[in-house]
Amino acid sequence: MNATQRQILGDVALCLVFFTRLPLPAFDFRGRSLAAAIWAAPVAGLAVAIVGALVYALGTRLGLTGGSAAALTLATTVLATGCLHEDALSDVADGFGGGKTRDRKLEIMRDSRIGAYGACALGLSLLIRWNVLTELGDPAHVLFALIAAHAASRGPLGAFMHLLPPARSDGLSADAGTVSAETAIAGAGLGAFALLALGFGSAVAALILLGLLFAAFRALCLNQIGGQTGDTVGALQQLGEIAILLVASVSLS
Repeated sequence: MNATQRQILGDVALCLVFFTRLPLPAFDFRGRSLAAAIWAAPVAGLAVAIVGALVYALGTRLGLTGGSAAALTLATTVLATGCLHEDALSDVADGFGGGKTRDRKLEIMRDSRIGAYGACALGLSLLIRWNVLTELGDPAHVLFALIAAHAASRGPLGAFMHLLPPARSDGLSADAGTVSAETAIAGAGLGAFALLALGFGSAVAALILLGLLFAAFRALCLNQIGGQTGDTVGALQQLGEIAILLVASVSLS
């Protein structure tokens, strides 16, 4: 294995370790930063999608209803990621919804307690995702939808970190480092490729929707806190996952 192959494998491993709680062997990342490796975030999403799809297929094979299988699938994907992005979504909803000033919003986002805005955002996220998986029904369709949603929703994360300055001088996003344009493009391209699981026409529609969502959320973050944090990056993933699943509910049902 040459140096380039080792670096690619290391970046994939780093993203799997950071974005999931899946059991993995020990890796030596040799000082590689998350910012440099984040192009591989869609690969971590692919792993989560496959685990979730296997649970759905097993549940339906054992005779569970689509709703029950969908609930177990969601529980599996949430456990596989350690609620990383769900926690971010609720923090952003609480901060943006409850804070009056920039500093107060950032303060609320760091508070481990969940408020009404966060609870509503989290509940709606789970409800929409559960409903789509229930409607899809066919395990093959669920697999395609999960691959597209989990992989592609993580593709723009590097671009988001590249295009927005950190909103605070410390914290997860600031500690991750600076994402280069090349890394951001690689991650976005890998995520866009995963959308082909929905078919070409639906992939184009999902890509346009993700682009609009990215632009709108970027503008919102700049307006609310003047940049991005780890929580806003995670919230973007949740919004992207929901958007892609909605496209899948139209194209695969």
